[in-house]
Order: sequence, then structure tokens, then C-alpha cells
Amino acid sequence: MNLRDLRYVLAVAEHAHFGRAAKACGISQPTLSVQLRKLEELLGVALFERASKSVVPTAACERLIGHARAAVAEAEAMLAVARDLRDPLAGRFRLGIIPTLAPYLLPLVFAPLREAFPALEVEPWEDQTTALLERLRAHELDAALLATEMDGPDLASLPLFAEPFLAALPPEHPLAGREVVAEADLARDILVLADGHCLRNQALEACGHSGALGGALRAASLSTLLNMVAAGYGTTLIPGLAAGAAQDAGIVLRPLAARVGRTVRIAWRAHFPRRAAVEAVGEVIATRLRGFAQGAAAMTV
Repeated sequence: MNLRDLRYVLAVAEHAHFGRAAKACGISQPTLSVQLRKLEELLGVALFERASKSVVPTAACERLIGHARAAVAEAEAMLAVARDLRDPLAGRFRLGIIPTLAPYLLPLVFAPLREAFPALEVEPWEDQTTALLERLRAHELDAALLATEMDGPDLASLPLFAEPFLAALPPEHPLAGREVVAEADLARDILVLADGHCLRNQALEACGHSGALGGALRAASLSTLLNMVAAGYGTTLIPGLAAGAAQDAGIVLRPLAARVGRTVRIAWRAHFPRRAAVEAVGEVIATRLRGFAQGAAAMTV
């Protein structure tokens, strides 16, 4: 038994398809099938039920796959420790980032990161907070940029910068004539993201959860919300880094009376051996965004 075969098992279980699993592993499908047959013979149990169009893990596989994940994770941890001993700022660095942050932050920080760490290969992965935390805990990410506090002793985090929320209004909206908008005044016709986005909960909390939400729209992306606001469908709260995109769409932005916002943090596993890399990446991002909160608020008035 070797780690390569265990990785094949995990790939087939994830993709439920031999062809896609083989492609993900960078080998041919016949090679994958042969290696899995050999592993099944060694273990004395069938790992997958094979059909013409699908592959389903057997009960035995369900019992064993946790051990396979643990063995692969431990082996990768050993490799990571060895890389850390050589140079924590070299090699692949898998960085998760939430969707309401990714399109606005990544263009600002990629060039500074490349300049500061030319040997570090930053690989961004965009997803919602819950999915990013799952990938982080599963050792599929090295760190994640989030806008929520960490939950659990297995994770650590550092705050990087404060990002204010801004009221986003159609030009003809009654609130557009005000210099400052009270959060509760947005509750009547505020548009929010779908469940799973941390910005949805933060926007509702900022507006006091008062009254029924004005629109039935539950958008999957911030760009959809901006387009609907620009079309006069309602109002919304946006994070400050999205201010440029909102203004390009003809949306009126106003600071909020309570100056609410969110703190962007970088999170990692508490025992991640390349903590030096996480902190170095976080410092570059924090430096690039230093003073941003004040600037974002000032640009709206």
C-alpha cells in the first residue's frame, strides 16, 4: 500500500467517475483502474461499486476512507514541514477568499505579493465562508481571507484591515439626497445576497432586521445586487472595496450613520507549519490596504 493509491481512492470518491478522477490525478483511466484493483486485492474488500456511468463507494470504502484521508494529510504535513524548513515563502500557497472580496481585493494585492515573494505561487480559491473553512480544515487550503470571526481552537486568524459598509442607492431614490444614511432606513427595500454569504447576515444585522425585506431577490453575487440597484430595483449595503464598481454602474454611495463595517482577516490551521508564509502574505495585504477605511468613506461625500 502506498500514498499514491490512497490519493487515487480519494479522487474516485470525490469525482464519482473514473475518467474525471484519472484526469485529476494526471494519469490514464486504465492505470487508475489497475492500481485500484490491486489495492482492493491487498485489502480483501471492494472499494467501489462500478456502473457504466457512475462509481459509488461501498460500505467498506466508507469505513476506510477516513483513514486514507488522514494518511494523505499526514504525509502532506510532513512535506509541508520540510518545505517550511527550507523556505516557507517558496512553493504553492493555496489562498481561499470569499466572493464579496475576491474581485475587488485580488487585483490590488497580486502584484505586491509577486514583488515581495517571487518564489511563492499564490493560488486563489473563491468560495463562501463555510466551504472555505471546510477546505481549510481538510488541508485543501493553506489560508483563507474571510470577514468573520474564527470558531474553534483548531483555527487561528489575524485581522488585516477594516472595510466600511456603504449605502448603495439608485440616483432617484429618496435617500440619495442625504449626506449620511441611517442603516434602519434601508430596511424597507434592501436587497441581500442568498443564504451562505456572510455579507447577507452582516447587512441584515446592520439594518436591525427591522421589517420585511423589500425585494424577493436573493442574489448569488454582489455584481447582481449592484446591477439591480442601478436599475432602480432597491437599495443594498456594499463593502467599501466595491465602491469603484458601484460608481461605474451609476449608483449613488453614501456613508452610514453608525459607520458599520467588517474586518477582513486571514485564517489558517493553528498547527499549520508554514505560519511564517501566512503572516507574511497577511502583512503585504494589510500594508496595501492601510488607511483604506478612511479613504473609502471619504470618497462618497
